Amino acid sequence: MKSKNLFFLLVAAVIASCGKDNTNPSNPTTESYINTNAGSSWTYHSVDSSNATPQSVDYVITSTSDDTTVNGKEYHVYRYSYGGSQYLNLTGNDYYQFDTIPGGVGANVERLYLKDNAAVGTTWSQNFTLNIPDIPIPVSMTVSNNIVEKGISRTVNGMNYSNVIHVSTSLSSALIPPASFTSKIDSYYAEKYGLIENSTIIHIDYQGLVKDINIQTKLTGAVLK
Repeated sequence: MKSKNLFFLLVAAVIASCGKDNTNPSNPTTESYINTNAGSSWTYHSVDSSNATPQSVDYVITSTSDDTTVNGKEYHVYRYSYGGSQYLNLTGNDYYQFDTIPGGVGANVERLYLKDNAAVGTTWSQNFTLNIPDIPIPVSMTVSNNIVEKGISRTVNGMNYSNVIHVSTSLSSALIPPASFTSKIDSYYAEKYGLIENSTIIHIDYQGLVKDINIQTKLTGAVLK
């Protein structure tokens, strides 16, 4: 059962990476879907309805003046108000996020989460193979993305955003039959702001492990430098 819980931790971590954004610190821009200017900040409200009693949390992501290199790409560093960092990169029209999976698993993933020049209907996927403690075989996971809408307007928390891109993401694993592992993840990215809304719904029912994730996240305010 410990191995199953670690696998679920992996899933949750990859899902959480659908959450925040920004780009190359040497060329800050206001017309892309990220902002790397130091001092810019984004406030989010998240409601976790995964359990019987929903839990709400507010947190702030702040752009620092730091950057680092990962896999040959220059990543900008953002700080979470609850501790820890996130690393984001813009290469051409492709947006990447680099995450360290929490809980002592120790595995890293570099995820391509957005293509701002892709047409509606464009799809792409990534395969991750991770060695996780207490699991005797490598864990494989596929993250599949689809541009569902582009150039739309969307109102979030009373604020209307234009030029929004809607990305639908799904997860699958060779370890779990499709009927036992379902997911529906929708992310909305606005020009200049990055992520303005995310809905993550996942259900796992496999060999005695039953888990549900239902998290809704919305941007409630931003200070862009």
